Amino acid sequence: MRPRPRIQGRGIFTGTGLIVTALAATAVALLVPLWAYAGRPNAADPAGASTLSAQTVTTPYGPLSAQDRDFVTKVRLAGLWELPAGQLALRKGTTPAVREAGRHLVDGHTSLDTHVRLVAGRLGVPLPNEPNAQQKQWLDTLESAQGQDFDRKFTGILRLAHGRVFSLVAQVRAGTQNSLVRDLADDANTTVLDHIKILEATGYVDFSALARDLAASPSPVPPPPAVDPSAAVPVGPPPSGTP
Repeated sequence: MRPRPRIQGRGIFTGTGLIVTALAATAVALLVPLWAYAGRPNAADPAGASTLSAQTVTTPYGPLSAQDRDFVTKVRLAGLWELPAGQLALRKGTTPAVREAGRHLVDGHTSLDTHVRLVAGRLGVPLPNEPNAQQKQWLDTLESAQGQDFDRKFTGILRLAHGRVFSLVAQVRAGTQNSLVRDLADDANTTVLDHIKILEATGYVDFSALARDLAASPSPVPPPPAVDPSAAVPVGPPPSGTP
């Protein structure tokens, strides 16, 4: 009887199985780090795109960010205390230059407040009806001051406030994607710069003290209070003839 020939297939299948097993292990080693990394924040976007999207809403005038809405609120807040401060200067200022500065504040914020209410109405941004706590304190200080003490405090407080907000206006103007907010920032920039110049023209600005105060508190005006939408200022079309 002839001996049976040896079958080589088992060795082939065993070798193939080892190769498949090795390839599978390699694939797992490559994919596991990717699965683990998928749940981590994007290093290029540490805030997370989903977070930014949640804070930005779509409008017919372009995306409206949280910073845009905050800016609209702060423009309204500025008018709520700077316009009365200008009226105090018209009544209590002891020099023509201080009274002229008061007139610029009244005129500038009357126009700017009309603009911001129109923008807020189109964008659905609720507006506050009264100044915040810090602004009320500034008005109380001016109410109680008399004579040249009023002139100095009026000029110092208003110049400091305008210096703080000037950088905020530029930041919003540079980054907003909303055309209405962009136009409002242009208007606010012109108004703030005019007020800075007219306040400096009074001769009462202490630039050394101003630089120290701005460096000590580089942030803009205090954050606006929470606004209940039901208490928002009714916004209608501007008066006839208003641009």
